[in-house]
Amino acid sequence: MEFKIPFRLPGLNEFLRAAKGNKYQAARIKKCVDQDIALFLHGKVERPVHVTFVWLEPNRRRDKDNVAFGKKFILDALQKKGVLPDDGNKWISGFTDEFIYRKGEGVIVTLEPDEIVEARHG
Repeated sequence: MEFKIPFRLPGLNEFLRAAKGNKYQAARIKKCVDQDIALFLHGKVERPVHVTFVWLEPNRRRDKDNVAFGKKFILDALQKKGVLPDDGNKWISGFTDEFIYRKGEGVIVTLEPDEIVEARHG
């Protein structure tokens, strides 16, 4: 299962800055981003998955760990929308992060059944 979120997600630094400025601002950001992400989600996972995130960044200004913080929003939205029963260890075996620069903005998310990933890398 694969889907694309066609916009850049807030990074960790942006999120922390909002949280320091106003105690409700971070919660508002999280709620809005979760709702926006949910518009692009589809399907339902029936078994544990490995998640690959391909982060599309317009430039190299944001550090990779700052960008990849967006996976928190995505995994929470997958659970809230019912695509994943849970975003814990029982349903997510691991993740892979890849970064592509100067080819747009957003993130491509691929959920692969765990046994396919194990066969490829095992």
